Amino acid sequence: MALLVRVLRNQTSISQWIPVCSRLLPVSPTQGLWSRALSGTSQKIKIAALRMYTSCVEKTDFEEFFLRCQMPDTFNSWFLITLLHVWMCLVRMKQEGRSGKYMCRIIVHFMWEDVEQRGRVMGVNSYVLKKNMILMTNNFYAAILGYDEGILSDDHGLAAALWRTFFNQKCEDPRQLELLVEYVRKQMQYLDSMNGEDLLLTGEVNWRPLVEKNPQSILKPHAPTYNDEGL
Repeated sequence: MALLVRVLRNQTSISQWIPVCSRLLPVSPTQGLWSRALSGTSQKIKIAALRMYTSCVEKTDFEEFFLRCQMPDTFNSWFLITLLHVWMCLVRMKQEGRSGKYMCRIIVHFMWEDVEQRGRVMGVNSYVLKKNMILMTNNFYAAILGYDEGILSDDHGLAAALWRTFFNQKCEDPRQLELLVEYVRKQMQYLDSMNGEDLLLTGEVNWRPLVEKNPQSILKPHAPTYNDEGL
């Protein structure tokens, strides 16, 4: 039987949202010099945000997470894994000033568009889907706060945040928590090593594996490829 994540991947296409980029979060010319400056680069940031969100759902090995973390093959599990990667992207891009924060807004927008679309593909009733979206939104912002506190804390604090949110307080194997803590730490270290201007231009992120083949290896990001328009 095909895994749910495979079914959703085959029936949903994020690339169809590219024409929507021109309509996302228009910048008013009355918002001052910053708004006028941003309007010239906002299109590039929107496309980069789409690419970065796409990396969260298409470059993540969901099946590996299901296996290693003993997660059921459900839509909720997919969302929890996606949420974790989106959060790591948000943490990184918030370091890039106003442009980075603007990009964070677009990433979150695309995430909710994707969640709603996947719910429809699964045949979820519109009323139930709307109700679930409200619940997931509340859980998302609660998770963001918890993860933010965890990443600024020691490994015990991060493990507690992952236990509450990612594992829904149901993880009984400390090795799974240890694996996730190590994964988040190395992933954030990797993202921090990437050039911020390149991320704003390309949005390209290649995630490190959940389990390293060579634990002593240090993965360095490849130089991004883009033309003079940042595309």
